[in-house]
Amino acid sequence: MRMYDLIMKKRNGEALTEAEIRYLIEEYVAGNIPDYQMSAFLMAVYFKGMTEEEIFIMTDAVARSGDTVDLSGIEGIKVDKHSTGGVGDKTTLIIAPIVASYGVKVAKMSGRGLGHTGGTIDKMESIPGIKLSLTQEEFFDVVNKAGLSVIGQSGNLTPADKKLYALRDVTATVDSIPLIAVSIMSKKLAAGSDCILLDVKTGSGAFMKSLEDSIALAECMVKIGENSGRRTAALITDMDIPLGNNIGNALEVIEAVETLKGHGPEDLTEICIRLAGNMLYLAGKGELPECIQMARDAIANGKALEKLISMVEAQGGDASVIKDTDKFEKAKWSYEVKAPKSGYITRINSEDCGIASMLLGAGRETKDSAIDYSAGIILRNKVGKYVEKGEVLATLYANNQELFKASEDKLIEAFTIEDTTPTERPLILARIEKDKIVKYV
Repeated sequence: MRMYDLIMKKRNGEALTEAEIRYLIEEYVAGNIPDYQMSAFLMAVYFKGMTEEEIFIMTDAVARSGDTVDLSGIEGIKVDKHSTGGVGDKTTLIIAPIVASYGVKVAKMSGRGLGHTGGTIDKMESIPGIKLSLTQEEFFDVVNKAGLSVIGQSGNLTPADKKLYALRDVTATVDSIPLIAVSIMSKKLAAGSDCILLDVKTGSGAFMKSLEDSIALAECMVKIGENSGRRTAALITDMDIPLGNNIGNALEVIEAVETLKGHGPEDLTEICIRLAGNMLYLAGKGELPECIQMARDAIANGKALEKLISMVEAQGGDASVIKDTDKFEKAKWSYEVKAPKSGYITRINSEDCGIASMLLGAGRETKDSAIDYSAGIILRNKVGKYVEKGEVLATLYANNQELFKASEDKLIEAFTIEDTTPTERPLILARIEKDKIVKYV
């Protein structure tokens, strides 16, 4: 085979065979196909798309390009959740303990944040002493004892995806539905869980800006999961506004703990109950309405919080900060951002909020940027609220006062304040199972 011929075939809109797809992934990882040829192929996919069969084969090839995790050493059903990323998205720290409280195992490998979106591992690193790099034996031991474990991605999982994503990032081919589906699902298949719930974000703070594109992506990923023998479903959730009130690493862990104590913001609490309920449903714990009620009960009776404490302790962390969140390290300075005029908050741009938090030191501009775990933002008023001119919109936290001005300017841009009340929009816009799409808007 010649890569030239495969590029031309895809450029002309033809489907590649299984042998051709496996050849291009294997040879690219081996270093025998140069970046410029793979870039041309990715651009051809961007414009011409891929068939369902091509996407499934490419996902499998990428998943098998390195190590795969065999979770058979963990007792019971294993369920995983993947979020396409968003601002204020601390859901893993809430839903994994809820699900684990019913005996369903959560063995999760999470990533770090880059740019305006935060990573679960960065958030967890704000917990003193916690170990997020475990051997496979330690990882399995924590899951078997505590019911859950969240660690950083380790080993040589999906090396093809790492190489392909780096190329897509610099060749304007990131937002291709087939390529996003291959990237996400190859990692999920390699990670070894029995069931997969996909939280596909839509709106200003997400990869997919429109509901139609989000549903198309979710449908594609659900088919990949089901065709691979994993029970899979997806929820389309709103990322037009940040999730919850807290943005920034330690601040988000604090809000997650408060949610598990039953004191969380309404939007974050409701999304997490729905996500956890769907995970319990996929794991065979009952019909969906029953599983959603089970998720509510796990917060109300405190069992989910107990699971989070167990995991933190099992991974060497100081669980006293979970039991009393006042013990988290605090930023030295705070600053109030005030409303420039009176009116209803009709929109809060998630991406701008994420950038404002990053400007305080809470996020990375490059892979090597250092993070200030105590920095971030607490939103004091959200969409639908009427604010008077001069009323506090948000509080900024940083260890360097000079960072406040740029962050304030970006945060003011995020808020749209108008004379009329906004139309209420549901938090969950659609749900996708195999051969079934339910829209809530």
